[in-house]
Amino acid sequence: MTLLDFVILLVVGAICGAIAERIVGYYPGGFFASAAIGFIGALFGDKIAHYLHLPTFLAVNVEGHPIELVWTVLGAIALLLIVRLFRRGGTYIHRHT
Repeated sequence: MTLLDFVILLVVGAICGAIAERIVGYYPGGFFASAAIGFIGALFGDKIAHYLHLPTFLAVNVEGHPIELVWTVLGAIALLLIVRLFRRGGTYIHRHT
């Protein structure tokens, strides 16, 4: 993996992690926390999609490996909900309706 591929992977993970954080309303940290959430969410979401034989949506290829953005965001959402259950830190956004 080249440095450029790593940076692309980091940015895609951070964007997907930030989208998941915004949906859940829980922010455990900054850019690198978002990137880690997105990266782990990509692994988690990909495994679940593969296990359930779900179709590919919005795939981005990084060094020949597809990253499915929809399953990455959904995996990151699931990861954030799990982290939120066990951790007291982080910032919560309360929505007024």
